Amino acid sequence: MDKVTVYTDGACSGNPGPGGWAAILVAGSHKKEISGGEPATTNNRMELLGVISALELLKRPCQVELFTDSRYIEQAINDGWLISWKKRGWRRKDGELKNPELWQRLDGLLSTHSVTVRWVKGHGTNELNNRCDELAVAEREKFR
Repeated sequence: MDKVTVYTDGACSGNPGPGGWAAILVAGSHKKEISGGEPATTNNRMELLGVISALELLKRPCQVELFTDSRYIEQAINDGWLISWKKRGWRRKDGELKNPELWQRLDGLLSTHSVTVRWVKGHGTNELNNRCDELAVAEREKFR
């Protein structure tokens, strides 16, 4: 299985408001940056789209080390929230789950790839996380 390292980030001005997402994929000596955005969105949607967009780029199952500064995404995957939401019909135990269609897309991708999720401090010393933030903010600014 090919090994890929992925960094992702999302940015939103207001919540909801204009937003952007970004991802950087690194495989061996190859590096690819991707980004996008929406005129009216939320921070969590942008964080999710960064992860989803990166994993959807992979043409075959890969071993992925995913770095995100989103505790929401990291905990949803690592602490089993995603599995619980799926068992409940894409609902939280106390009600509605926001962005169920995105969580469903992500769940399918997690079934395809072997993904290890690691949390990294946002706006810290991690160069690739900071680059993702720059790309996501630039996408967000296109809608302002």
